[in-house]
Amino acid sequence: MIEANRLLQLDGRLFTEDLEGGRSVHGEQLMVREGRTFREWVPWRSKMATYIKKKGLPLFAGRSLLYLGAAQGTTVSHLSDLMPNGTIFAVEVSSTAFSPLCALSKRRHNIVPILGDAFHPETYSMMVGSADAIYQDVAQKDQLGMFLRNSEMLLRKGGRGMLMLKARSVDVTADPQSVADRTAIGLKEGGFEVLDVIDLDPFQKDHYALHVERV
Repeated sequence: MIEANRLLQLDGRLFTEDLEGGRSVHGEQLMVREGRTFREWVPWRSKMATYIKKKGLPLFAGRSLLYLGAAQGTTVSHLSDLMPNGTIFAVEVSSTAFSPLCALSKRRHNIVPILGDAFHPETYSMMVGSADAIYQDVAQKDQLGMFLRNSEMLLRKGGRGMLMLKARSVDVTADPQSVADRTAIGLKEGGFEVLDVIDLDPFQKDHYALHVERV
């Protein structure tokens, strides 16, 4: 799914090879190297970039990725760069954010935008079918419940998942690490092996990346 040769790490910075051949998506810097155009992937703007910077590129197998909380498509666009032969089903509930996401999808063949509530996967399950991986980045209280509902309905056995946990959205009074620990336990009870729990500080304060595999 993810083609590692399309990711460039240079002088502590991340770049993805531009699927459009030389077009900035969100004002990011472009760089040409050996005839290939790359877009800078800034950790301050993307939790996935933060995870890669701290841990390395996760190995998602397969061709389809269900992305929950796509927003305007910043991180989606970089994953699109890395998955030229895959399909990203990008779910976003906000009609305001959905408009630029749709515009992005018209230029990129591997993005399928879905205007919908990620807590109700039954509304878009016919469009997605069975996903090889799930990526979730949604600021709401029951982030674990959302991830498990989508996984149970749409993620194949053996599929990987990445839950970008916003601890303060779950419980503003609790210690963020304890929220991450409880979420990891919930994922295990929900049928996942927890591969990593990464604190995304200092790029993303009180955020954690939980990398899992459905067993």
